[in-house]
Order: sequence, then structure tokens, then C-alpha cells
Amino acid sequence: MMKMNKLMVALPLSLSLLVPTAALADDHGGHSQMQMESPTATEAAELRIALDTVLTEHAFLAVEAMRKGVDGAEDFEQASGALLANAADLKAAFASVYGEEGGEQFDAIWQSHIGYFVDYVTATAEGNEEGKKQALAELEEYKVEQAKFFDAATEGRLSEEAVVKGLDAHVDQLIGSFDAYVEGDFETAYEWERESIHHMSMFAETLSIAITDQFPDKFNNTNPDTPAVDLRASLNMTFTEHAGLAAMAMQDGADGAESFDQAAGALLANADDLSAAVGSVYGEEAGAQFEETWKSHIGYFVDYVTATGEGNEEGQEQASAELNQYIMDQAVFLDSATEGRVPADALEEGLTAHVEQLLTAFDSYVAGDYETAYASIREAYAHMNMPAAGLSAAITDQFPEQFGEAEMP
Repeated sequence: MMKMNKLMVALPLSLSLLVPTAALADDHGGHSQMQMESPTATEAAELRIALDTVLTEHAFLAVEAMRKGVDGAEDFEQASGALLANAADLKAAFASVYGEEGGEQFDAIWQSHIGYFVDYVTATAEGNEEGKKQALAELEEYKVEQAKFFDAATEGRLSEEAVVKGLDAHVDQLIGSFDAYVEGDFETAYEWERESIHHMSMFAETLSIAITDQFPDKFNNTNPDTPAVDLRASLNMTFTEHAGLAAMAMQDGADGAESFDQAAGALLANADDLSAAVGSVYGEEAGAQFEETWKSHIGYFVDYVTATGEGNEEGQEQASAELNQYIMDQAVFLDSATEGRVPADALEEGLTAHVEQLLTAFDSYVAGDYETAYASIREAYAHMNMPAAGLSAAITDQFPEQFGEAEMP
């Protein structure tokens, strides 16, 4: 098996796969041209990152929609809508590689497993054990059908047997997270959720390897599995996961949910992973400094949630002011660490967007405008591609000896 290692979102994934990065450079000036020259921004890298983003978001949104379903939450329809919009992005991605017919075939199979998860949630809410068994049996059939699709589409590069094993893990992780949540074992629920996100990042890597091997000319004979691309993908998964976990922890805080402590714990565990990544490049002291600053902004979001719950407008303004100070502190740190490769002014602009997206998602949720809330969550998730791209390009330029090319697997 290969290494498994508003408005429903910005650019469609199909553009990420079909439009060469070099062409985009003509529209966006020198910065994009610099990115094109980076080993983190090859055609194969862009494919892997596009798949990484949409597949990890699927796992995240599936877990959250299932929880909303069993809770009978008012925003279940909008959570489900976000999950289906994600599926539409994935369909577009496959169509861009395998044609409209291939995209349609993939979509029919993929949508079926979302339906079976919904069946499982419905049966659980009704206490219908027979219905749960039926949904699990249908998921077993789905795995085989999906695996056959991948085997045929990739001309054997992703074997049916290997894909079934991967889908076994995917289904087990989502069902495991959901069952633990229903049982009130929130710590296990969040462990499974994070594992499901990480697993889909590994599948994105595997799939990008198969596609670039199958269509080398389409991706300029570039390799999605190099140390430089691995770095960008790792940062991409961790940054996007942060946005997703932050949005849902803030919702838990607003609802006074029993799972809030564990939701916050998962968000802090993600922060630990990000700090460790920074420390592995810049040393323990820098990692600790990054962690202190990064975790401060998580605390300020919590302060904002608390103040909102208390109807304390002054507290909200204070938390917003602290977030603005955080933006400047974080920008100065990364500008210094990368020796100016990621300039503070650009960072401030990006971090401001990040903060505004999460606050918009939260404020909209509290106001009952769930459509805007989930559109903002998806926007926040996708936006985190940008710091991952910028930071990975800076690090590989700063430490080229650590991120050399690798042979095509």
C-alpha cells in the first residue's frame, strides 16, 4: 500500500487543481511568483494541499453534524449543509482530474456514506438498535463500492484492498467519536475526532501520490511527497484543524455544553502540536515563546465567549482589544523568526482576517444566523491554507538543507 501517511467558500477546489500556479503568478505579482519558485508550491503540492483541506474538513464537519443531529440542535440543517457543500467541493476536485463522469460517479458513492451516517444518528436518537445495525451494514457495502471506484480510477495505484482498510479506519473513527459523545465520554469523542482529521490528511497524501503518478504531465512531473511538501501539509492540517476546533469550542462555550472542557482541551492539544512544530525548526525557546503567544489568543476568544454569555459588552470590547494586541505580537514573532521572509504587515492582515472570521462565526451562531455561522466557519477553515503556505515557504527557504527534494515514490 502506498504511504497513507460566504457562500460556501472561496475558490472552488477545481480551480486549485486545474489552474497552474504559474498562471496565477501573472495576476498577483511578485509574491505569487516567489511562491511558484518555492518547493512547497509545486503543482503536485497544490494538489495535495487542496485534497488535504477538503478531506480533513469532511471529517471535521461530519463529526460536528452527527453531534448536532443527535442533540436535536437548531443548527443541524446548516451543519449538514456545510458537510454537503464540502462534498460538492470534493466532487469538483475529482471531476477536474477524472472528468465530469468520474466526478458524478464519485459523488454518488461519497454522498451515500454521508446518508448512512445520518441513518446511524437517527437510529441512535430513536434508540433503534436494529436501525443502527442496518446503517453499519450499509457502510460496509459503501466501503467496497468506494474502494472499487478508487482502484479503477487510479488504474490500480490505490488497490481495492488498501482503500477498504483506510475506509475501515475512517468509519470506525467517526462512529467511535459519535458513540463516545452520546455516552458522555467527551474526552474520547474529541480524541477520535482529531484522529479522524489526521487520518484524512494521510489519505490526501496517498491520493495525491497516485494522481501525480498517473498524470505526471498535468502536474509538471512534480512530486507531492517531498520533505518541503510534507512540512506544508503538516502545517496545513494543524492550522485548519485549529480553525475548526476553535469555532466549535466557542459554540460549546456559548451553549454552556457539558463537552466544553474537552472541546477546549482538544483545541489546546492542537496548539501543543503547532508549538512543537515551530520548536522543531527554531528551537525549544522559540517554540515556548510561540506557544505562549498562540495560546493567549485562544484565551482571548474564551474571554469573548464568556463576556457574550454575560451580556458584558465592555468585556467583549476588552477581549477584542487583546486579540488586536495578539495579532501584532504574533506578527512580530514570526517576522523575526523567519528573518523577514514572512513580513509583519502581511501577517497582521492575515491574522486579522482569521480573528474576524471566527468572531463572525460565533456572533452569527449566538444570533441564530446559522447560515452565516457555518459559511464563516468554512471560510476560516480554508483561510488557514494561507499561513501554512507562507510559513512553510519561509522555512524551506531559510533552511534549504533540511527540505531537499525526494525521489518520486
